[in-house]
Amino acid sequence: MNDTRILIIEDDNDINNLVCEALTKADYNCTQAFSGTEGLLCFRNYDFSLVFLDLMLPGMNGENVLSQIKKMRDIPVIIMSAKDEIDTKIELLNSGADDYITKPFDIKELVARTGVLLRRFSSNAPSSTEILRHNGLELNRSSLTVTVNNNAIDLTRHEYKIIELLMLNPDKVFSKQEIYDYAWEDFFIGEDKTINVHISNMRKKLKSFSETEFIETVWGIGFRLKK
Repeated sequence: MNDTRILIIEDDNDINNLVCEALTKADYNCTQAFSGTEGLLCFRNYDFSLVFLDLMLPGMNGENVLSQIKKMRDIPVIIMSAKDEIDTKIELLNSGADDYITKPFDIKELVARTGVLLRRFSSNAPSSTEILRHNGLELNRSSLTVTVNNNAIDLTRHEYKIIELLMLNPDKVFSKQEIYDYAWEDFFIGEDKTINVHISNMRKKLKSFSETEFIETVWGIGFRLKK
């Protein structure tokens, strides 16, 4: 289990346990709270990476819990609620919620949204490594530029994000799901050719200035930076 700790604040035992079980299977470390006051107590005592928050809670309602959490720390919060009115969603998002999922929800979508938010907050965190280099390939995270052997490469936003992800983690093989989550900041449902097309276009652009193969396909798994 990784060190990502998630707080689930939900008074319905069945829903709380369902979410906890799914996230635990996805290798997250979960803490369960069943009221607003208990949730805030847990939040003050532990270092969480993300919070799932119901609105209709005993002790303190979800809106107040959200406000208190955001005052203490900028952490991703996903609202879980049966309220599906658009005005309610907009109000909560404007109040600091980072995502809103309506009950009843698909548990696979909930897990996917968790990964998206965690990667988004992680990618937005300050980094001590502003310039990434690999075999003549250089990515500058300050100027958002990529060069090969000192030749500027004209990449789209999504292409830039893909190569950034690979260069930040040179030893890891990324699935299409993980690449899509990072580059599009959205969850990837089903199989299509989007990732393959972008990888193919990137390879052509990079090959214009170098015969080195920078992106390796790991069949049946995904892609990684070629060593």
